[in-house]
Amino acid sequence: MSRCNFFRILFAGILAFLAGFTLAPSAHALGGQLPPVGEPAPEFTLPTNTGEGEISLSDYRGQWVVLYFYPKDFTSGCTIEAQRFQRDLPKYRDRNAQILGVSADSVNSHAEFCDAEGLKFPLLADTDGALSKAYGSWIAPMSMRHTFIIDPDGILRETFLGVRPTIHSTEVLARLDELQNTAS
Repeated sequence: MSRCNFFRILFAGILAFLAGFTLAPSAHALGGQLPPVGEPAPEFTLPTNTGEGEISLSDYRGQWVVLYFYPKDFTSGCTIEAQRFQRDLPKYRDRNAQILGVSADSVNSHAEFCDAEGLKFPLLADTDGALSKAYGSWIAPMSMRHTFIIDPDGILRETFLGVRPTIHSTEVLARLDELQNTAS
């Protein structure tokens, strides 16, 4: 690896780390354009760790979707965030919501991560960053820590930036409750 590439990857990693703790406007610009709330969420089809082929957003019409992007399997913040979503998975299911995690890691890495952490929700392999870019959540070579709530009709209803992994699932559940009460 050349010295230039090393520093480029190091810088990207630092930015991705900081994106998990701050609301730095420059991180949004680097990650691409965020999709607008109130509009249809960008559609996708990606391979998953489950061994069941690919998953599309349209597979979840009729359900709420919590689509969360994270930098890397097996890193401390990403592990904590995934553990909290797993801990709260029954609460999401009670709310007719599906959790989908996305990073640039491979299907095999996702499968190992799910096995190691006992995760029972799909992780999608966005190895070229195309989905992360579509959601304004990309700093090459990884996804930024962003989360999106998508309603049962495929409309983007909420965007979370500057996610704090230890409390994020609780924040998402609270907002999901607000959105569902408003929709009733």
